[in-house]
Amino acid sequence: MKKISLLTLVMLALTAVMVSAQDTVDITVRCIANVEGGEGWRCDNFAEVEEEVEAEMGVDINLTLIQDNKSWGDYKQEFVLASEAGEAPDIILSGHEDIGAWAPAGFIIPLDDMIAEHPEFEDVVENLWVSQTWNGQVWGVPQDAEARPIFYSKLLLSDLGWSQEEIDSLPERVAAGEFTFADMLDTAEQAVNEGVVEAGKGYYHRPSNGFDWLTYYYGMGGEVIDEEGNVVFDTDAALATYELIASFVARGVTREDMIGMEGPAIYTEVAPGETVLFDQGGIWHLADWARNYVADLGGAEYLQENIGFMLFPAMSSGEALTLTHPLSYMISSQSENPEVAMALLAAVTTPEANNRHALDSFHLGILKSQIESEEYQADPFLSGAHYMLDYTTSAPNNPGWNAWSNAYWTGITAAHSGEATPQEAVDLAVAQLQNELPDVIIR
Repeated sequence: MKKISLLTLVMLALTAVMVSAQDTVDITVRCIANVEGGEGWRCDNFAEVEEEVEAEMGVDINLTLIQDNKSWGDYKQEFVLASEAGEAPDIILSGHEDIGAWAPAGFIIPLDDMIAEHPEFEDVVENLWVSQTWNGQVWGVPQDAEARPIFYSKLLLSDLGWSQEEIDSLPERVAAGEFTFADMLDTAEQAVNEGVVEAGKGYYHRPSNGFDWLTYYYGMGGEVIDEEGNVVFDTDAALATYELIASFVARGVTREDMIGMEGPAIYTEVAPGETVLFDQGGIWHLADWARNYVADLGGAEYLQENIGFMLFPAMSSGEALTLTHPLSYMISSQSENPEVAMALLAAVTTPEANNRHALDSFHLGILKSQIESEEYQADPFLSGAHYMLDYTTSAPNNPGWNAWSNAYWTGITAAHSGEATPQEAVDLAVAQLQNELPDVIIR
């Protein structure tokens, strides 16, 4: 019998412990999610693929999922504080715009090299990668997307004398640039003048500050970040934008108190399709309207029959567009196992996994192949809006974004209320920008 010394046994035992410790990987994922609204899959999808990744990587994953439904400000601040304290989760889900602050701060890592190792990411809609970049590198993986279209009442267009063919072809004509934003406002004004809608109810826009307002500025040819990465403010585009916004009330197509209105008050008027002709909104609104505003009329089937949606019609840029605000998975610079974290992200970036979230939460899928799946195709709203991702834009990822957005909003409210002329609104925005961002380039 071969004898084994006590020292050898101890060394073998220690080696076994070390191997076991190396094979067990702790991964914490933190997500913001309205679980009751169907957003639980933002985190729960990781549990579905955990065993798959364990087999692929040859490790045991100790997975911790944290679902948060607090305010965005509190949620983001907690990640910043956790990062500063050395206690950040391995994976954080947040708005893509946070890349612009968290990447230069060193809180997250670039993902380009690891993305190349996982073919799943080749299926992501190309336009969405733009929203994941900063300083020439990719720092996030899209988790979901949405479109922010303009809704229109088929009922009211019919009352205005439109034929069924004209109504049905409107989204295609908008995408082709044949029906412009000017045409839309002319139609809204005609509806008011002919008594089809009341004054102020030809066009409803977003009632508060937010990403949606960028669509007008982009539509006028403006840019926020130039090719060198500088923050810019295009005064010609801003002036054209403020002139357009001032015209909404002046032409009688938008109510004077639109800014500041509460969502439920807007949806009560828009969803039935009998009061407001055009409405700027988000594709996710359809699910809310079906459940809470027109359920007694037939819910989703009623909306499909009577409410249409289209891209933002072309403005001076000549191209129809929309805007999306993808949420992004990012990997903390403090993660001890970024390769495992990335493998988990790849495993949830599949049609099967993303469909669970898209269908339950009413968000657009992030993958090109999702439009081919039977489940996704069966939803007429999501599948019908998926093409909009080919026309989408997004807010920039830059530390100066919040200051830029707030200054731009100052001009919007001044022009909309009539407290300032469009040129004065530009001057107000420029003064605020130069005060808060001394390096901003004013064109």
